[in-house]
Amino acid sequence: MNIIAAVLTKTKKPLKIKEGLKFLKLKRGQVLVKILYSAICRSQIMEINGKRGKDKYLPHLLGHEGSGIVEKIGKGVKKVSPGNKVFLSWIKGKGIEAGGTKIKDKNNNLINAGPITTFSNYSIISENRCFKIPKKFPLKESVIFGCAIPTGAGIILNEAKPKNQDKICIIGLGGVGLSALMACKMLKIKNITIIDIDKKKLNIAKKIGYNKNIVFKNYKDVFSKVNYYNKKKLFDYTIESTGKSKSIEFAFSITKKFGGKCFFASHPDYHSLIKIKPFDLISGKNIYGTWGGSSDPQKVAAIMAKFFLKNKKFLKLYFSKEFSLKNINKAINEFEKKSLIKPILINH
Repeated sequence: MNIIAAVLTKTKKPLKIKEGLKFLKLKRGQVLVKILYSAICRSQIMEINGKRGKDKYLPHLLGHEGSGIVEKIGKGVKKVSPGNKVFLSWIKGKGIEAGGTKIKDKNNNLINAGPITTFSNYSIISENRCFKIPKKFPLKESVIFGCAIPTGAGIILNEAKPKNQDKICIIGLGGVGLSALMACKMLKIKNITIIDIDKKKLNIAKKIGYNKNIVFKNYKDVFSKVNYYNKKKLFDYTIESTGKSKSIEFAFSITKKFGGKCFFASHPDYHSLIKIKPFDLISGKNIYGTWGGSSDPQKVAAIMAKFFLKNKKFLKLYFSKEFSLKNINKAINEFEKKSLIKPILINH
């Protein structure tokens, strides 16, 4: 078994591709998975760039959403068996919390790995981060169940729970924002405004059937267009996923008083702050930082898989380009340019 992994050895530097790695023995509750596909998420980019606080675990593996096949299980594992097709998520589900592991390189130097890593062709995963892929759902596309779907769709299904007449604004149409929009489409919610800096992403919203799209230029311009689309009324729900503090503040500003709710699922710089007016809070506005959409990934995957299997053209909208694992740094660079929603890594 030639284990290949993209390793973060130093922040603000490209990942290093290392081959010939060796795993330590499986601990109780751990699962050896042959990773076939992985995806890249903004939070991983923030970690690589050192914007999630001090990194105490260098060198270490990365990746928190992927799919593959179970090769071997440790003691106590009951949730999956060798041969099972699984998707992997950073969000905890049922099963043992087995913690991370250590990997040795060719020179017996140790490399750290958390309970889930997916930027490699094999990974040791904690049982509670492994989930069976819903029946008839394609293995490659199931990577979206690891992060984007449980977070974005989870905000709608588990936290906001909007009604048909509610007005919703989604700011940022990356993987999370698109998943929130897909859940709204499934629930047949029509009054939705989408804001993004990228016209290509707004065209994706049009393909799903949503035409209230605003290209972001500046906050003053956006606010005037919001007033036009929404007849000078604020939103029942705003969902922000751009990763910028200013955008979170803007989302809160266009959330209505007396029961309006703003959810943000983004990763601004660890040291950044947001400013909000106390009067908005006592006027009944609510702001929430969501943690994975309060989702059980297995349950949300089951719900959204049925929707996508009936609407396969919508599933294709997530993916525009594939990269080999050895070209991961190129994938990261293109993702940072905001031209891709979910770059797919071919790990095998």
